[in-house]
Amino acid sequence: MDRSSLWVIVPVKNLQHAKQRLAGVLSGAERHALFRAMLEDVLSALSECRALAGVMLVTGDREAMLLAARYGARVLEEQENRGHTAASSFGARRLAQEGVAGMVQLPADIPLVTAADVDALLEAHGSAPAVTLAPSRDERGSNAVACSPADVLPLRFGDDSYFPHLECARALGIEPAIVQRPGLALDVDTPDDLLTFLASPSRTRAYDFLARSGIAERVVKTINAQSLVP
Repeated sequence: MDRSSLWVIVPVKNLQHAKQRLAGVLSGAERHALFRAMLEDVLSALSECRALAGVMLVTGDREAMLLAARYGARVLEEQENRGHTAASSFGARRLAQEGVAGMVQLPADIPLVTAADVDALLEAHGSAPAVTLAPSRDERGSNAVACSPADVLPLRFGDDSYFPHLECARALGIEPAIVQRPGLALDVDTPDDLLTFLASPSRTRAYDFLARSGIAERVVKTINAQSLVP
């Protein structure tokens, strides 16, 4: 198939209340700033990927909409925040209705993703009907899902979505392609994820924000201290 006919869908919740699972180590303002930086890292990488037909943010957040405009992404507005799965499915249905050949779902919290990672995902993706999956580092979550047609696979996201997506695709008679790349594998959702992200300096907005603000040093000390508490 012509892989340049695929769109990327990025679901984005309310930035002000993002990353609640990091509340034990980051303040509300810090979580907001970190999520914005990660979203911008993702949008920047996608803007450099010439093999895509377009990028769509599914969101009701005005700040996210402004970032989308800065990076040339389309916005599909949600009237209410119904969660990751509902937003991704909404985008997939809209693209399918418009006759788009396929879509790639990416989360907004994978700051290490690069255009090369997306290119590798597209290269592995076969002709319709096709599904390509990139698992999270613990192989529980699905950090990228490519589908042709766009709505061929019922989507479900959360801590245990990778194997259900595998099983669902196979039940449809589709053997999914699997792509494993570090830039797709790390989603920053928990303190452990954050510690892993900080362990290797990167040229990302998210790392720069955490390091320059002094948050990185504080967070590492806090998480390590918490791990020593019996």
